[in-house]
Amino acid sequence: MLLAGTFLLLANVSNAQSVINPAATDNDVEIGVVEHLDDYLPDSISLINEAGEQVWLSDLIDKPTVLNFVYYRCPGICSPLMEAVADVMDKSDLVPGEDYQVFTISFDPSETIDLGIRKKNNYLNLMNNPAKVEEAKTGWQFFVSDSASIVNVTRATGFKYKKAGNDFTHAASLIVVSPNEKITRYLNGLFFLPFEWKMAIVEASKGQSGATMNKVLRFCFSYDPQGQTYVLNVTKISGIIIIFFGLVLLLFLVLKPKKKVN
Repeated sequence: MLLAGTFLLLANVSNAQSVINPAATDNDVEIGVVEHLDDYLPDSISLINEAGEQVWLSDLIDKPTVLNFVYYRCPGICSPLMEAVADVMDKSDLVPGEDYQVFTISFDPSETIDLGIRKKNNYLNLMNNPAKVEEAKTGWQFFVSDSASIVNVTRATGFKYKKAGNDFTHAASLIVVSPNEKITRYLNGLFFLPFEWKMAIVEASKGQSGATMNKVLRFCFSYDPQGQTYVLNVTKISGIIIIFFGLVLLLFLVLKPKKKVN
C-alpha cells in the first residue's frame, strides 16, 4: 500500500512538472500548446469585431488580456472551454472590461462574426451574476479573422492545431498577455479556479510571467459546494505528508546497517 501511494505521489508530481516546466518546442508538437512565455505578440494582427469592423489586436490591448482561440462550429472542447470562461468570470471578483478583458478569436477563417455573436450571447446567458453579465458584454469580446493573421497570432502564442476534414483538432488553453502584449501565463484545461484566474491577471498587469500552475492548484484545492468556494484539501495534503514520511521510514529501515551478531 505504501509503494502504491508512493507511485501515485510521483505520478502526480511528474504530471504537474510536465505542465510547470514544459520542455516541448514548436517542432516537437503538432497539436497542443507550446508555451512562449515572455514573447510578445506580433504587430499587424487584423481582426473583425462584433460590429463587423476591421481592428488591430495591438490597438485593443490596453489592459491584461486573455486570448481564447476556438472555432465557433466546434463540436468538441470549444463549448466546454467557453463555458469554463463564463463560469470563472462569473465567480471572479475582478471586473471584466476594467481589470482585464477576454478576446475569443476564431481560428477558422471561413467563419463570420454573426456566428461569434450568437455564441457570445449563449455564454453570457450561462452567467448567474447580472452585474457580471453587463460587464462581460464589453469585457468579453468575440472576433473572426483572416488566415494570415490567424497563422501569425497562433504561431506566436504556440497554439498548435490541425485541420481534420471540416473540423479542427486542437487543445483547450487560454493565453494571458500583459498590457504591453507580453505573454505572461497559460491556463490549460476546461476548468479554472477563481484565484488562479485572478493571480494570472494581476501578474499580467505587472508584466510578470509564470509557469502554468492550474494542475497543481487543482490537486491541492477542492470545491466546496456549500460555501461556493475553493478550500485547501487537507486530506490530500496530509496524505502526501504521510506518504513522504512513510517512504523515509521505509528507506531508513531498509538501508539501516545491521548489527553484527557475535
